Amino acid sequence: MSIIREIIKAVRITLVMWLLTAIIYPLFVLLVGQSIFPVSANGSMMLNVRDQPIGSSLISQGFTSDRYFHGRPSAVKYSQGRKAQPTGISGGSNLAPTNPALKERILKQAEEFQNVNKQPVADLIYTSGSGLDPHISLKAARQQIERVAQARGIREDDIIPLISKYIDGRFLGVFGEPGVNILRLNYALDLQDMNRQQN
Repeated sequence: MSIIREIIKAVRITLVMWLLTAIIYPLFVLLVGQSIFPVSANGSMMLNVRDQPIGSSLISQGFTSDRYFHGRPSAVKYSQGRKAQPTGISGGSNLAPTNPALKERILKQAEEFQNVNKQPVADLIYTSGSGLDPHISLKAARQQIERVAQARGIREDDIIPLISKYIDGRFLGVFGEPGVNILRLNYALDLQDMNRQQN
């Protein structure tokens, strides 16, 4: 009889723990996230003027057109979406610093910069660990201003305030370096073009 009583007790404890950890706690976290941090809880999605998602401000996008600022290279290819806003897929190359394939890729990218008389900037040559870092350094952004301005037919001075606007500071004011969020900057450039065409 005591064995049956212990089994019933164990089943009861299991059901209570399941109820707490699989239903009550996740619902509590969901409610707190959606009520206090709705943007972060939903993936920090950016919406265009038509309220359509264009990407997450936390995930790098594969911009290749001269009209856009380019982010850090990715070890994996981005899956292609609409025009300038492909969706990113995560992954690092896991290649050792001595790997010939890694060395060849880096030298090829450095050579492309030298062919257009530009000093290679580290974050436009080296990939981030996840392959999805959405930021580039101020130096890397400044290096691309001339190309973007020429491709869009605007003055460089029209771009500089946008770069300043989309700088994300150090995490908690201490960790990392300030960086420019590429998706937000490129979308702001598109909005600026749309406003210019309407006026």
